[in-house]
Amino acid sequence: MNESNDQTIRNRREQLLSALGERILVLDGAMGTMIQRLKLSEQQFRGERLAATERDLKGNNDILTLTQP
Repeated sequence: MNESNDQTIRNRREQLLSALGERILVLDGAMGTMIQRLKLSEQQFRGERLAATERDLKGNNDILTLTQP
């Protein structure tokens, strides 16, 4: 990185920290893509909590908030 990039990163960090001090922020990113890269199995999606569920859960990324918090 060069000095200009370093300064830009510092400025953005300062802006983010300032905003965090003023209000609630929602940061949205490519979480689904990151989860897909993990190549989780059906059992991993189910976890212990939903191990006996009859319906397939693989690919239901939202269910991971319950089964893999």
